[in-house]
Amino acid sequence: MNTLNQIHLSEIKIGILGGGQLGKMLITAASRWGMNTFVLDPSEDCSASSVCNTFIKGDFKNYDDVYSFGKLVDVLTIEIENVNTDALIQLAKEGKQIYPEPGKLQIIKDKGLQKSFYDKYDFPSPHYTLYTDKISIIKAIEGGIQKLPFVQKLCRAGYDGKGVSVIKRNEDLIHLLDGESIVEELIDIQKEISVIVARNKLGEIMTYQPVEMVFNPIANLVEYLISPAPIAPEIAKDACDLAIAVISAFDITGILAVEMFLDKNNKIYINEVAPRPHNSGHQTIEAAHTSQYEQQLRAILGLPLGSTKLISSSIMLNLLGEQGFSGLPVYDGLQECLKIEGANIHLYGKNETRPFRKMGHVTIIDNDIINLESKAKIIQQTLKIRA
Repeated sequence: MNTLNQIHLSEIKIGILGGGQLGKMLITAASRWGMNTFVLDPSEDCSASSVCNTFIKGDFKNYDDVYSFGKLVDVLTIEIENVNTDALIQLAKEGKQIYPEPGKLQIIKDKGLQKSFYDKYDFPSPHYTLYTDKISIIKAIEGGIQKLPFVQKLCRAGYDGKGVSVIKRNEDLIHLLDGESIVEELIDIQKEISVIVARNKLGEIMTYQPVEMVFNPIANLVEYLISPAPIAPEIAKDACDLAIAVISAFDITGILAVEMFLDKNNKIYINEVAPRPHNSGHQTIEAAHTSQYEQQLRAILGLPLGSTKLISSSIMLNLLGEQGFSGLPVYDGLQECLKIEGANIHLYGKNETRPFRKMGHVTIIDNDIINLESKAKIIQQTLKIRA
């Protein structure tokens, strides 16, 4: 690649492991600069396949597929953590630019290793115990070692609420997940917040303002978020400072979403992190001067980071497939919602809806909080995805 002052963006081949909606939105940002984008995904119908320059059908969990794909591009990044890091480590040894750095990704994609990392740096995180399988958890409960209530998280491959089980009473033990997992204390949560922090190759770091995430109680994934989070300025500063400390400790290049718990005593705990653009940053496309997707590109290319100042307050709604429907999606209420001023509707182009599947999102921008909440409520009640 050329030096920073001579960079020719159109000549850079950006490779993305994973072709979901995050990849699609990253490619949309890259297209503004005329960049050449490559995607590796097992599905030819993935969201990103219709917008990238080159689509390669392959398994991002397979060593040979990832290694061969990496040889085609100049810079390699991800939109999902569950990729073959052994291939990435080998590519990095051969001089390939890979962000997030493979060794750091290996830690983050395993929740047990991630929690050990927080222990090492004395970052506040809920107390936990590591278990090999659900039988060992049951034995610990029967022996009086493990107390209820708790949250169980599989160490690997959890995503969008999958791989997480909340156990409050003995009757819930039928919902225990099998596999190596961590068991965390159940925090008395006031709010769940997230901070998107970026760090470029030069070590420059910038944060976006914290957002509040509100979760669907059944699917355990984000239903909507509020930006900026309605929290005291000193709490917001503490959350941003913690996010900066975490990305600095990881020494990661790119975007890091730091999800946090705020308890009833206003104490902040790290929940988990994601080393890529994140659901809690979708609203930055319309509501911030620099979207998280453009920021990811700036960071991994060694360009100056963009302004993270907000243009407007916003509410982001995830568009989830309705319960009881599977098949070709039908967007009921779309025309009515398109008439709402400040509503920015993003559909991911998925050709099959399923219950609670993320099919799109809507970001509503309005600096009048009453109008903002009113518009969000109308869209929530009107726009339904069925089959």
